[in-house]
Order: sequence, then structure tokens, then C-alpha cells
Amino acid sequence: MKTTMLAALAAATMLTAPAFADEIIFAHGANPGNPRYIAAEEWAKLMGECTGGDTTVNVAPSATMGDDVEMLTSATAGVINVTANSQGAMSQIVPEIGLLGLPFLFEDLPSAWAVLDGDVGDMLDARAQEAGLKILGFWDNGIRHVSHVSKTVPNPADIKGMKIRTPPDQMTVDIFEALGAAPAPLAFSELPTALQSGVFDGQENPLTNIYSSKIHEITKFITLTGHKYESTPVVAGLAWWSGLDEAMQNCLLEATAKAGEGQRKTSQEQGESLRATMEGEGVTFAEADHDAYVAATASVYDKYAAQYPELVDALRTASGQ
Repeated sequence: MKTTMLAALAAATMLTAPAFADEIIFAHGANPGNPRYIAAEEWAKLMGECTGGDTTVNVAPSATMGDDVEMLTSATAGVINVTANSQGAMSQIVPEIGLLGLPFLFEDLPSAWAVLDGDVGDMLDARAQEAGLKILGFWDNGIRHVSHVSKTVPNPADIKGMKIRTPPDQMTVDIFEALGAAPAPLAFSELPTALQSGVFDGQENPLTNIYSSKIHEITKFITLTGHKYESTPVVAGLAWWSGLDEAMQNCLLEATAKAGEGQRKTSQEQGESLRATMEGEGVTFAEADHDAYVAATASVYDKYAAQYPELVDALRTASGQ
């Protein structure tokens, strides 16, 4: 009788004990030194601690599992489990996430983070789940600036006709079309080669990405346009996420939040310090005429306010516009 009771107790314990995933594939497209790369390594460490060593995290950096769009597709299909991805690629699946990149929406990074960590972030997660993805949190991808192979572009007129690479993000394309440039999307991993071959005159990215990918060695003229913000959504395949128990889900959310704190801090610090570093390496910087750029891109708001009036209004209110 005693043996039977012990067996029953053991069985009940097995049923209620956390069932952690044995292995997680975490993929992203950043190179060593990038805040996203650093945070992914920290994320793996935190997951190991949270699961008591029961889960192994295999981090696949530098687009080794494909570009951002391919990684999102792989997450949906269960080929990978989690990806620290890009706002532009996500906007192809969840168009509303692209609204975070409305021109000059956020005054600074903390303002953007406050919006993402509130009701707007919850709404975007709900939309992502409808598309088969679960947003675990939002890391940072900085305020973006323009780099050019031969000149600075301090005024909107300077950018007219510029062949500029953009991420696969309609918002970014719309911004540069409004400025009279000739934008074209291209995977980030293919950008250095395209710049070297003359396909593009330049590109736009936060200073962190420009430096960690060595794009500043090709485009040595950077204008601090600050034209838009981009997040780094950390997402899991919804089917995989839904099959996990609550303890494992909590580990994923906690690891994303904790690693994200450091990632955001590093992103902000690098964004503030890298100008001096790159100037020391021969890069020429220029300040943009902020008011002129704001006026030149006002039509972008008109387009998206017509499509998503409530959300655009909510974003403008939340960002203090």
C-alpha cells in the first residue's frame, strides 16, 4: 500500500513539474559587437539559469539561419524557436508594427521604449499572434541616420535622386520617396557588397549597425538625420510557444526582459559614443536640418493616418507629439 502511494505521488509530481524544452534555437542577424549579438548570448545564459540547466540554447548569429524574413518564416514553421528580428521584416507580417517607424515620431530612445512596453506593445503582440508569432519583448535597434559614399546630406534637397538601400519595410521606402530619393529594399547581409559594387549611393541605419558591420568603411559620410526609430522584436513561433507550460513561458519572457535591459542600455551608449570613434577612423559627420526634414516627410503621416487613424493618433499621443 505504501509503495503504491509513493508511486502515485511520484507520478503526480512528474505531471506538475515544469517541462522545459530540451533545446532552443535562437537566431538573429547581428554581428559580434552589436548589442543584439551581446544580448542573445546573455539570453542564452539566462535561459540556462532559469531552467536549471535543463535547456540548451543554440544561438545562430550573423544571419546564418537566413535573413530576417527567412528567420520569421522559420519560426512560424518551427524550424527555429526564437529570433531577435527586425521591425521592417516584421512589418511584412504585421503591418501595424511598421508605424513605430513614422518619421521623427520619438524624441529619444527612452520615449520609444515607454510606448513599446505599454498598451501599444500588447496590441502588436495580439496582431503578431494572429500571424503565427508570439512577441516575447522589444529590444532596441536605434534611431537611424543616413550614410553616403561621397557626401553628407544635411538638407532634404541633398538627398534627391540618391540610390539608397532600405530594409524590407514600406515605411522606410515611403520616407525616402517623400524626400525624392530612389530607395530599394535589400537584405542587410547583402548590403556591404551592394555598396562596394555601386548599386547604392548609401544606406540608413543606427550608428551601432553601421559600425559593427563596418559599413562606415565604405560610406564615410554620415548625416545625423534621426529620421526614424526601429525596434528589435524578439519573437517565438506561436505553435511552439503554445505547447510550452507556464514555467517555460515565464522563463522566456523573463530572459527576454532581462537581456533586453542590457541591450537597450548598450544600444543607447553606443549610439552616443560611436560618432567620436568613427571620426577617429576617418568618417565625416554632419548635422541635418531637422525642421526641413520633418516638413519634407509630413506626407508620410497623411498616408498612414488614412489607413490606421486610431493607431497613428494613439502613437502620436503616446510619444508626446
